[in-house]
Amino acid sequence: VDPRDAIRRVGDAVALQGNLDPTVLFADADTVRKRVRLVLEQFGEGEGHVFNLGHGILPQTPVKNVHVLVETVAQESPRYHIS
Repeated sequence: VDPRDAIRRVGDAVALQGNLDPTVLFADADTVRKRVRLVLEQFGEGEGHVFNLGHGILPQTPVKNVHVLVETVAQESPRYHIS
């Protein structure tokens, strides 16, 4: 489901969980950052989004890219929260 459509359907009555495809973590760091930003942009502003990694971390995932994911979410997500 497109996140924008899901938000339109439920409004702000519930929190939505938005997934990043775990195979993205096999790409280069710049691609990981871009895809994290895309997920955040798709869910937009508000307090009702839980960022997660869909289906969890695959065993062969490069640990350095997990760090890139966490750092990017921590750096980028505050601008989407309503103050």
